[in-house]
Amino acid sequence: MTLNCQWLARATFLSCWLGLAGCTTLSPQARTAALIASAEAAMGSAMLKTLTVTGRGTGASVGQAYAPGMAWPGLHLTALSRSLNFESASFREEFIRSRSEPLGGGAVPLMGSGEARGVVLASAAHAWDVTGVATVSAPAELATRVHDLWTSTPQGAVKAAARAGAHAGVRREFLRRWDTLTFSMPGQFSATLVLEDTGLISRIESTVPHAVLGSMPVVTQFLDYRPRAGLMLPSRIVQHQGGFAALDLEVTAVEANEPVEITIPDNVQAARETVSVEKVAAGVWFLGGGTHNSVAIEMAAQVVLVEAPLNEGRARAVLDAAHKLVPGKRALTVINTHHHFDQAGGLRFAAAQGATIYASAPAKRYFETVFAQHQQQHQPLPQPVPRTAASEALASAERKPGFVAVVGKMVLDDADRPVEIHELKDSIHARGLLMVWLPREQLLIEADAYTPGAAAAPPPAVPDANHLNLVHNLDRLGLVPKRILPLQGRIVTAAEFYAQVGRKPPP
Repeated sequence: MTLNCQWLARATFLSCWLGLAGCTTLSPQARTAALIASAEAAMGSAMLKTLTVTGRGTGASVGQAYAPGMAWPGLHLTALSRSLNFESASFREEFIRSRSEPLGGGAVPLMGSGEARGVVLASAAHAWDVTGVATVSAPAELATRVHDLWTSTPQGAVKAAARAGAHAGVRREFLRRWDTLTFSMPGQFSATLVLEDTGLISRIESTVPHAVLGSMPVVTQFLDYRPRAGLMLPSRIVQHQGGFAALDLEVTAVEANEPVEITIPDNVQAARETVSVEKVAAGVWFLGGGTHNSVAIEMAAQVVLVEAPLNEGRARAVLDAAHKLVPGKRALTVINTHHHFDQAGGLRFAAAQGATIYASAPAKRYFETVFAQHQQQHQPLPQPVPRTAASEALASAERKPGFVAVVGKMVLDDADRPVEIHELKDSIHARGLLMVWLPREQLLIEADAYTPGAAAAPPPAVPDANHLNLVHNLDRLGLVPKRILPLQGRIVTAAEFYAQVGRKPPP
């Protein structure tokens, strides 16, 4: 029996499914169209242009695990709202969240110290964050937010399948059979939608290009469908990212086809990856200009770069700036302070350029594993897995990336200057957190143990536990800095830092 797909698109869901189930002679294109029509009919999404889903539950700070291989640190989601415009391909998320466990990183106050509120957006080729009145470009987050636009709801997923030219398939496990729709949005993500007999999407298995992992698997489940706002929508959305729980959302409100206007701010449209250079001492430069900093240190035969953060774009710009500062010398060593995704996002690019990565012992093992996995996957696949350009370059490189483990203390010494790398003991932010000490200049370079606030801000009533831990480690090692070069935030004097914990700098 051959079905007419135009008739199928107009039929009721039951008629669609019964007709499809009995059909064995549809062409691949017609079968795909039939599955999409069936899903749209089941979920009521054919005329849907915008959708806002609000809920509460639990989440996680993805990529901010206390130690490599541990689950992502948990969050309480007091509120989470995602507004999706499928016609303009725009995304807006508002959240109120707080920590549910003490260890690990993330842009959230320490456990028991309050909650974080924010707005994150994406549209076209831009992603940005709004914190208070400040709007900050966030290009490293674009792929994740495009993925959320099209896969955080079943309605968005079936629209993405139609837009991207999905192809139909079948999955069998034990005695069960499911129809599937598989598609790829080049450079953004690939996905397989798993459809139940009812035409509803129960599961999405997707892959997103990722700066650290190369590509990150995501599994999203839609549970307990109910009619809402003229649609069939899940009452619970559960998601795992990179193998660990990332979201468990109870849907509390839905709005369909209400205005969702998202305009790209002028400063975001004009944003480019720029690196500001501040000479801190002879042969030492603070490389800022973005949300994350790096430090370039000239040595006799090379440049040492402390931190290659965020993504390939930032790492490329920082390395280019470092090489221009010291003509004829290359950045052959990159020191990574810790394994968190934001601090490690440029390591693949640095490794592809031939740099040796110095990292804590647990981070070294982790990077070796995830980098090697992606090298082994560098081959044609039936369904392309999105990858970053740095991942492709590293996978194609003749030389495997080199790593050196730092345990306790390590000194990089040459004729120009010694560079000390120290492990912070008992950090609650990350196991194996490293800091860099330049003894001749008395400069401390660190990440996330201390991130300066506004210059005129008073010290907190209760000192931050990360700040106290940094002071404890400086006392333990007998280090007395003149200035601190944070890898997020501005350069500060030792006096300003110690004031945050109610102390004066040691003499």
